[in-house]
Amino acid sequence: MVFLDRHDAGRRLAARLRQLHDTDAVVLGLPRGGVPVAFEVARVLGAPLDVIVVRKLGVPHQPELAFGAIGEAGVQVLNEPVIEGAGVTTAEMSAVEDREREELRSRGERYRRERPRIPLAGRTVIIVDDGVATGATARAACQMVRAQGAARIVLAVPVGAPDALAGLSKEADEVICLEQPSRFHAVGQWYYRFGQTSDSEVTELLRRAAEQVAAPLTVPTGVPPLRDDEVRVIAEKVELAGHLTIPERPIGLVVFAHGSGSSRYSPRNRYVASVLNRAGLGTLLFDLLTVEEEIHRARVFDIDLLARRLVEVTEWLTRQQHIAGLRIGYFGASTGAGAALSAAADSQVEIAAVVSRGGRPDLAGDRLADVQAPTLLIVGGHDNVVLELNQLAQAAMSCETVLAVVPGATHLFAEPGALEKVAALARDWFVAQLGPIVPDHSEGGAP
Repeated sequence: MVFLDRHDAGRRLAARLRQLHDTDAVVLGLPRGGVPVAFEVARVLGAPLDVIVVRKLGVPHQPELAFGAIGEAGVQVLNEPVIEGAGVTTAEMSAVEDREREELRSRGERYRRERPRIPLAGRTVIIVDDGVATGATARAACQMVRAQGAARIVLAVPVGAPDALAGLSKEADEVICLEQPSRFHAVGQWYYRFGQTSDSEVTELLRRAAEQVAAPLTVPTGVPPLRDDEVRVIAEKVELAGHLTIPERPIGLVVFAHGSGSSRYSPRNRYVASVLNRAGLGTLLFDLLTVEEEIHRARVFDIDLLARRLVEVTEWLTRQQHIAGLRIGYFGASTGAGAALSAAADSQVEIAAVVSRGGRPDLAGDRLADVQAPTLLIVGGHDNVVLELNQLAQAAMSCETVLAVVPGATHLFAEPGALEKVAALARDWFVAQLGPIVPDHSEGGAP
């Protein structure tokens, strides 16, 4: 697995396409699975979004194997080696094309409703799909867009087969792909969640894009945060200190839970927080113990105490200005991960996501089974004892739980690039879980 889901893949892909901002670009998503990816790209670039309706032509006795594809405006692409190898007759090809062309027309009307196709003549067109396997569909899309007068064609996908991508370089002016694994079998194997994208989800995403109701994912450079100051909170009759940062147009808020009084000064946590802030997430770096308390080792491992304080701090946070309506997540490190998961299981707070960095989720004990928030456990590949404890904790949890191992990293992720990987994993998880809710009509299976 490389991507959490299609929206996660779209956000990562958009980061590679930032140079196309303000280029009069149009983003076209290949339905159905390519539209959630394209939606995120269009949102970050501030570009209009449309669909490019293309249908694969499947070999009659093996429909997943495409012998070609067709698109709007009468475009047809055939894969002669597949046709010859599979022994597809002319009559069989015609029957498949007639059926798929009717579906092509029906889907175009269904997706766009009353909205006309966006003109492409003279513009930069970014064609987006959730991945490339054979390349037949993407090839037809490029040819169709070229026929409509596009000045420049950029094919952008999160993952693809290297040989198929090489062939597509002849059709597009530029091909951008984040991952080109040498052992490529199917697009879905590179996603954690790869359920079927429904027609209603495609329609809804196109509507949202057209009305421009989705806020940008990233904070514009130079825009000051709404809040960036030290805070004091009374929890269980103890004054606790923290630092609250709320960027302009926040999409969610993450509370950092650490088992020592130095949490808000930790360079590792501050680095991760800065990455989250740049993605539009607010952060609260908080000390769950006072300076006097943290010298007592027993307090550091008092998970019940830490969790109770975290719940009180979270309740305080929900009453603060600019927080209303934001979904909240927990980021826990070391013993703080146990406290975060224990607090997330508390009915007094509503937590939408949890991330553990080199944490001890096992310390939450029986409360692990009560956690409902999707949880990402990040562990260093060389942190053997903690890795085993995380595996045991994952087995005890009933909610959506992903264990991400950073190769070559030890407990503090001090190795070159390790902490950056942690920050990227945490950012993508929180943005996916805390960001604007997209209707999920998935039913399982391939798109």
